[in-house]
Amino acid sequence: MLAASAAVALGRRPTRDPERQAALERAVAAVDRELAANLELTAIFGQTRQAFVLENGQFAGHAEVLEREVPDAHAQAADLYRRIPSAEAAMEKRGPANSLPDADRRVVEVWEGDARTLQAALREAAQARPRSALERLIARLGVRWVSH
Repeated sequence: MLAASAAVALGRRPTRDPERQAALERAVAAVDRELAANLELTAIFGQTRQAFVLENGQFAGHAEVLEREVPDAHAQAADLYRRIPSAEAAMEKRGPANSLPDADRRVVEVWEGDARTLQAALREAAQARPRSALERLIARLGVRWVSH
């Protein structure tokens, strides 16, 4: 107990409990698969211009674990999943000869790019050690370190 307190005081990063780590890895894998499926659908949309309904069930089912264990990645995921309806709406707007207005095409492309970025962030977060108490405090206070 004293060693753990000393490690926290010195800013060393604690390790995650094995059960919590396993839950995090399951959550990341499930959301990663869901994002991969959604990216496949948007790729097909890019070729066919046929709209698809994107999946969001895995994120909804694992959001609590992600929020508890990797809050930054969770915030990024929550933002991406909040934008699913606008991406779907953009896919549905088609003009003559199945064309897509540039603004709507950009909405879908930005969503795709952000989904790929989120996949990488989730994978990285699942492997990272949890933040120390000092790092959590600094993040809560909004302090930024400047190095020269």
